[in-house]
Amino acid sequence: MKLIIDDANIEKIKQLYETFPVDGVTTNPSILARAGGDPHRVLRGLRDFLGSEGELHVQVLSTDAEGMVAEAGRIRAELGENTYVKVPVTREGLKAIRLLAASDCRVTATAVYTQMQAFLAAKAGAVYAAPYVNRIDNLGGDGVAVARDIHELFQKNGLKTQVLAASFKNCRQVLELVRCGVGAATVSPEVLEAFLKLDAVDAAVERFRLDFEGLCGAQATL
Repeated sequence: MKLIIDDANIEKIKQLYETFPVDGVTTNPSILARAGGDPHRVLRGLRDFLGSEGELHVQVLSTDAEGMVAEAGRIRAELGENTYVKVPVTREGLKAIRLLAASDCRVTATAVYTQMQAFLAAKAGAVYAAPYVNRIDNLGGDGVAVARDIHELFQKNGLKTQVLAASFKNCRQVLELVRCGVGAATVSPEVLEAFLKLDAVDAAVERFRLDFEGLCGAQATL
């Protein structure tokens, strides 16, 4: 399963890349707003850091299919043809996904809340479908179960589309999808950092250090 950072703060992303084996960056209009500054500059900075082959997902803002397709063209012209264009799975979005997929544009179908949304997006040619795990939970559903169902639907129907699970609140939600092998998960820096926040591990490492220093002296190492 690919692990992707859901953020646009370039300094934070650089720090995470130094530690975590991550595969790219996803953004959306709200994430870009939180990052501040000129969004085009922010996205160009991300592309420069990720390189030409790094996964970068950028969302359109238009609400009609014609506008989405035009916006996708500008995104790819500025950030490279391998940039994934995020398109919400609405009626107009589904039209746009079909048109973009026909022109070999890499589409990430976003704002997915149901299995049938994801199925239709996959049939239309999306590379990824992104179910909103925690947002589904907040509506009284089971976001992990929906993402898992979508993964199985793709497999059983011979669809090449992969799940790119999004909107996580905690590590457990991510773990459940790692277990079933979905294509990718995009997580906030906070959730990513929480994977390694274990007091028991820190205490064990400190005990090892103190025991060895007791044997060989302060700050001793092998």
